[in-house]
This record gives sequence, C-alpha cells and structure tokens, in this order.
Amino acid sequence: MPGQDIHVVPADDRWAVETEGGHARETFDTQDEAIAAGRERARQKQVELFIHGRDGQIRERNSFGNDPRDIKG
Repeated sequence: MPGQDIHVVPADDRWAVETEGGHARETFDTQDEAIAAGRERARQKQVELFIHGRDGQIRERNSFGNDPRDIKG
C-alpha cells in the first residue's frame, strides 16, 4: 500500500519501528538499531522515515521515495 511511512518511536525502555497505520511493529534495544532497520525498510518501500525522540516529537525526517517537494537537483 503506497504512503505507509515508517516511524522510529520509543517503546518503553526499547525502540520500535512501526509502519504507519500500525500494521507492522518490530522492537530493538537501541535507537540506533531501530533507525538502521527503519531506514532500510523505508528505502525498500520508497517512503518517508520519521525518527521520534523519547518525548515522542519528530526530530528527523528522511525521504526514500517520491519527494513531495518539486525541487530539481
């Protein structure tokens, strides 16, 4: 399904990689492990990756698909 972005989010004392809509969730011991897995999943699906901090706020965003901005170069 297109547009199901990937989120790295806090999960108790661990970190989770979730597909938007809550269909897939995988947990990791560290945020770095979760980011690496999320980045790979986002690349494969060509979607956005959102990295959240411990407070739940988005602290980083990466595009691996069709960039919504219409910028050349």
